[in-house]
Amino acid sequence: MTEELAMSIGNQALMTIVYIAGPILLAAMVVGIIVSILQAITQINEATLTFIPKIIAVVITIVVMAPWMLQVLKDYATSIFGGAGEMLR
Repeated sequence: MTEELAMSIGNQALMTIVYIAGPILLAAMVVGIIVSILQAITQINEATLTFIPKIIAVVITIVVMAPWMLQVLKDYATSIFGGAGEMLR
């Protein structure tokens, strides 16, 4: 395995992680900001108030994005296992 191939595999793995985790983290961040703004407007300072909306947003995002996420993971696994012969040389 050459250094270029190792760097390519690492880069591809990191990009796959970003593609999979990005929508989930973005949904949690947007809901957190909205709830924080509502807390600031209403002056409710309850730290636990953000957990339930974030959990709901994350679950909805996972359910909606699951087919796409599985396709991305399948493509990554196919490329890794398909190129296993090149990696062993």
